[in-house]
Amino acid sequence: QVQLVESGGGLVQAGGSLRLSCAASGNIFSIDATGWYRQALGKQRELVASIFDSGTTHYGDSVKGRFTISRDNAKNTVYLQMNSLKPEDTAVYYCNAAIKVAHGSSWYRDNKWGQGTQVTVSS
Repeated sequence: QVQLVESGGGLVQAGGSLRLSCAASGNIFSIDATGWYRQALGKQRELVASIFDSGTTHYGDSVKGRFTISRDNAKNTVYLQMNSLKPEDTAVYYCNAAIKVAHGSSWYRDNKWGQGTQVTVSS
């Protein structure tokens, strides 16, 4: 079993910063890609940023230049540094990972979601 746990959400004023963490634990063979998504009230979930095992990163247009995704492979943790936050960044932020789960002498693919962490930006 593999589990993702997010942390770091909270309330911040516009222009402020937060750093979210997504820690993976369990029988992890490797992590192929991790993404941060967000879902605001009454809106669809959208991709914020993603990072692949190659180190390649991708950002949604609304966060380019303000958010940075990074990862610590030794800790199986991915971070989302959010700067210059705006009220429209308010949402529940979810971590998603494409994982190879260790199974005996082999592995199988799985896709996991974290429980979400609330980010609220006040104006």
